[in-house]
Parts: sequence; C-alpha cells; structure tokens
Amino acid sequence: MIPNEKDGKKRCFGNKPGQDLYAEYHDHEWGIPEHNDRKLFEMLILEGAQAGLNWETILKRREGYRQAFHHFDPKKVAAMTDHDLEKQMENSAIIRNRLKIFSARNNAQVFLKIQKEIGSFDEYLWEFVNHKTIFNHWKSFEDVPTSTSESENLSKDLKKRGMNFVGPTIMYAFMQAVGMVNDHLQGCWRYKN
Repeated sequence: MIPNEKDGKKRCFGNKPGQDLYAEYHDHEWGIPEHNDRKLFEMLILEGAQAGLNWETILKRREGYRQAFHHFDPKKVAAMTDHDLEKQMENSAIIRNRLKIFSARNNAQVFLKIQKEIGSFDEYLWEFVNHKTIFNHWKSFEDVPTSTSESENLSKDLKKRGMNFVGPTIMYAFMQAVGMVNDHLQGCWRYKN
C-alpha cells in the first residue's frame, strides 16, 4: 500500500492522483456502519447501478443519481411513472441502462414493503449480520471474497421479495459500503478505526 502524495495516508483505494473523490468516499463512508434508511436506499440504488462497472464511475455520477431519483426518497422513487423513468434514458448524468433505471422504482416499492413489515429497512438489513459489523483482517484485495454466506442469504431474501440487481456479489459490495462488513486492509489508516 503506497501512501497518498497529498496527505501521506495509506488507503485501500483512492491513492492515485486524481482520485480525490474516491479517497473521500474511502475515508468517510466505506465500512462505516450506516443505519439511516434513506442512506441505505441510496447505496442500494448506487450498488445496483454499479453492476459491471467501476465504483469510481458511479461516485462521479452520484449527484446525477440524486437529481434523477429524488434525492433517494424511496416513496418518490416508488411513485415514478414509466414516462419519468424513460426520460432518465436521456440523462447523461447517470448510467443509461434501462433495466437498472427501472429497477430503482421496483426496488423502492419492495424497500417500502420491507419498512412496513419490519419497521425499518435498517432493522431488516442488519439482522443478516446479527446487528454487528463483521471485521475482517485482509492483507490485500486478492484475499477479499466477492461474496459470503451473509451476502448470499441477503441476496436470496431480497430476490424472493422481488428486488433486482441484488445478486450476492452486489450485496457484498453493498454490505462493505454500509459498514455491515469492514474490509479495510491491514496497513490502511482506517483499519481498526
């Protein structure tokens, strides 16, 4: 792990020149437990959009996603019409993949059903890790799995409930993003922080 030229910090990612946005995300979001339903919904939408792409690509379009999807208000996204979603196909500020765009509405509708059934998406989600962050001790990203039994169980349940773009690999990335799993590498300044 090479120290960042600007601040000298060793990071899991975001240390290359021009990756300030990536470094900011690493330092202030990735691996930090999140319990706010709206923020959890945001990460669910963004991780689904990221499928097959580089995460930095999504981070650069995050503001576009905020504008396109009502600042990730699940009630407003759930109420978007086909016309509203079709208009997003012309929006260069987001990834213009029809299936991903339409899945945002579908997933918002399922998200709201889970909130109604359980009380909050947070309560539902964190049950998959017994309400505690899983701390791993990887030395390199080659050691980090792409999915785990927890992400497979979460994926299976979300698919059964009707969500799309929630495969086990996407769900593992989501779990890392919202701090259900802390995969900061040994040597990273955020390891154990």
